Amino acid sequence: MPSVWQMNRAGVGVMTRYEEVAATLRERIEHGIYRVGDRLPSIRAVCQELNVSISTAQEAYRQLMDAALIESRPKSGYFVLPCRIPSVLPSVSRPAQCPLDVSQWDQVLELVATQRDDKRLLLGRGVPNLEVASLKPLSKILAGLHRSNDLHGFNYDKLSGSPELRQQVARLAVASGCLLHPDDVLITTGCQEALSIALRTLTQPGDVVAVDSPSFYGTMQILKANGLKALEIPTDPQTGISLEALELALEQWPIRAIQVTPTYNNPLGYTMPEARKRALYQLAQRFDVAIIEDDIYGDLAYTQPRPLTIKSFDTDGRVLLCSGFSKTLGPGLRVGWLAPGCYREKALHMKYVSTGASATLPQLAVAEFVAKGHFERHLRAVSRQYQRQRDIMISWVQRYFPKGSGISYPQGGFLLWVELPADVDCVRLNERLAQHAIHVAPGALFSASGKFRQCLRLNYAFTLTPAMEEAVRTVGELAREMLSEVRESSLAMK
Repeated sequence: MPSVWQMNRAGVGVMTRYEEVAATLRERIEHGIYRVGDRLPSIRAVCQELNVSISTAQEAYRQLMDAALIESRPKSGYFVLPCRIPSVLPSVSRPAQCPLDVSQWDQVLELVATQRDDKRLLLGRGVPNLEVASLKPLSKILAGLHRSNDLHGFNYDKLSGSPELRQQVARLAVASGCLLHPDDVLITTGCQEALSIALRTLTQPGDVVAVDSPSFYGTMQILKANGLKALEIPTDPQTGISLEALELALEQWPIRAIQVTPTYNNPLGYTMPEARKRALYQLAQRFDVAIIEDDIYGDLAYTQPRPLTIKSFDTDGRVLLCSGFSKTLGPGLRVGWLAPGCYREKALHMKYVSTGASATLPQLAVAEFVAKGHFERHLRAVSRQYQRQRDIMISWVQRYFPKGSGISYPQGGFLLWVELPADVDCVRLNERLAQHAIHVAPGALFSASGKFRQCLRLNYAFTLTPAMEEAVRTVGELAREMLSEVRESSLAMK
């Protein structure tokens, strides 16, 4: 008989006192009285409430820690842990097996054209937490540059970008395995422009670009604007784009470029294992095709060291690496960058004909912020916060969404992909949510043909307040309501 049990005189197993206390606390956790991330009562409070000794309360908490239900944080107390990994992950995508024209612009415009005073709770936008204390030094740097009598910040900088910022970008890239010279880097007006320049550098209207599926809607709209066709490749929610399917596609179609987001993918959340990143690069070499790598979330790793980029394996300049500071610092800065490899001269020309030189003041501010060590400290702070909030958001989805919903498990970034049962249409769900002043990013945005209608993207970057939980609960309730309506209709037709 395990030591936590004692035998009474009738030979029946009974719980020890500390097991009774642990069972009481476990029941409260399971019934949602103590939620994920909540601080539990102190040892002294448990002793007073349940009339037990300090040693009994301590042993009860030890039991709960052994069961991975709670954790102890030095000088802070005991906190409820989430279920670590979702029991159901999203399905492997099965897109069309031919190049397609991109659609969905109207829905993308609805998502991105919101105003700062929008009263809706926007659960699906790809915006980082802008209210963290670690951004305060950046505000001070920007204010100082504005107050300065030096008018350099009001003039054009180099077409390739501020030398100070390019030097810092090259230094930061070492963490991803890249050895870049500052002259290898072009500063762009956000990562979106970096992706646009890369695609326009490599392609002509009518060309085919292979993409992971689902894929970032911003990239899809660049394909649409430039008359390009998207060839969506089956993608696994844990390991990324299928190399086997990509190889078959390269043999069958005249693919001009491969565009992927292999690290903390938006929206699916996966990170390609290092061996698969290397294999993808070798496949591109074999078929002599360029890779456009979007690494905008790569620095938001929950654990260190951060994953290597595909660019880190690049020996012939065929990988065009796109990134920036929109997801780490703030999208309003509009500071991105591109390492175009052997395509530098054409990429520089594309930069000139699109925006010319990027705004100078934000570049100087970001360069100083990075040079003084604020950026690394900021990344450590927000990455810890995002990891905790990922677990809380997953626990809410598991609690409120229909049973069997697939949930991604990202190891970095701040976006969650949820696959609802097939009968739930998230475009229609969004229409119903509008009545509650709530908006999500429906999965149809992330496909050339509007697939993934049963999927949605959620953002967990901002502080997860009771209002946020109530909004997630409302999304789940309406999804279950839609599911019931479909099933009732099916039964009525039989």
